[in-house]
Amino acid sequence: MRITPRLLTTLGLAFATATFAGAAEDTIKIGEYGAFTGANADFGIAARKGVILAVEEANAAGGVLGKKIELLIEDNQSKQGESATIAKKFVSRDKVVAVLGGNISNHSLEAAPVYQTAKIPMIAITSTNPRVTEIGNYIFRVCFIDPFQGAALAKFARDTLKLQRVAILTSVNNAYSVGLSKVFRERFTAAGGTIVAEQKHNEGDKDFRAQLTAVKAAGAEAILHSGNYTEGALICKQARALGFTGALFGGDAWEGPDLVAIGGAAVEGTYYSTHASSESPNPATQAFVKRYQARWNGETPNATTTLGYESAILLFDAMRRAGTTESAALRDALAATKDFPGVTGSITIDEKRNASKPAMIIVVKDGKFKFVEAVQP
Repeated sequence: MRITPRLLTTLGLAFATATFAGAAEDTIKIGEYGAFTGANADFGIAARKGVILAVEEANAAGGVLGKKIELLIEDNQSKQGESATIAKKFVSRDKVVAVLGGNISNHSLEAAPVYQTAKIPMIAITSTNPRVTEIGNYIFRVCFIDPFQGAALAKFARDTLKLQRVAILTSVNNAYSVGLSKVFRERFTAAGGTIVAEQKHNEGDKDFRAQLTAVKAAGAEAILHSGNYTEGALICKQARALGFTGALFGGDAWEGPDLVAIGGAAVEGTYYSTHASSESPNPATQAFVKRYQARWNGETPNATTTLGYESAILLFDAMRRAGTTESAALRDALAATKDFPGVTGSITIDEKRNASKPAMIIVVKDGKFKFVEAVQP
């Protein structure tokens, strides 16, 4: 779907259509795809708001390379297969010069081969699976990858929480969970810690009492759950009900208001890693939060929103450095990104086209998500 005034009003996102209008020769067309409806819509809508703000700011400042940015938005409806279909539209019909998205790794893995073949740069926003950028040299990401989170959590567990004996619960049919657990295990033991138990579950499970009983019997001081917040919140509830009093923590898949809605008091004091925090004392972060709240009626940006914004401003910076939107030159400029001043901190694109940047550790306190520290493994 092309973005239209009627559609934006329906979505509660009405804004000046002049931001994206204009004759083709006077604009630079970029695409954004994501899940704006369906099961994964929270991720897509949050990222889209960040992208829209970045485009509005760029256009208000005169555009990029003397032209306004024309943003074309497509909804994959959280459905498998739709992201590849959208990619073909962006390439053949819309002739975009670059693409932002997607959010879910599976969606990016569908679309990226199309962009790679067409030699159109794509910047994944929150797709953390390492395989995304392995598809080819035109595929980038603005988030850190799953192994980075595992390393950051291991460092936090050892250096900040001073943990020695940790148990791991892994969602075995979730590649994200399996990868995060693997790296955490490697880094935590290399730092002198001990993994006293490893238990497994399937995504969608609701009863974890058998696994948690085994964890408790093993003498774990803490539990890493590397899966999604839906299972993570239930694990916290059931662990506390069984009398487990140690620390519980997870990766960025724990992020979301439903962690507290489902887990209630049981998630108080739990930790997770994420890509950004509106409470970070970084001056660039705080300036961004103020601009975002002014644009979106006082709403506080979450990590996904912040990454959406960063994906766009990093792209615009690469265009300026390249001096053109020609695909090869733009790709080279993206690959050469070093110490870019993002709103979460300095961003460098490494040799595998992944973003090197700090991870943020969040604690649940009084039902709210509070910043603890930034970790660079």
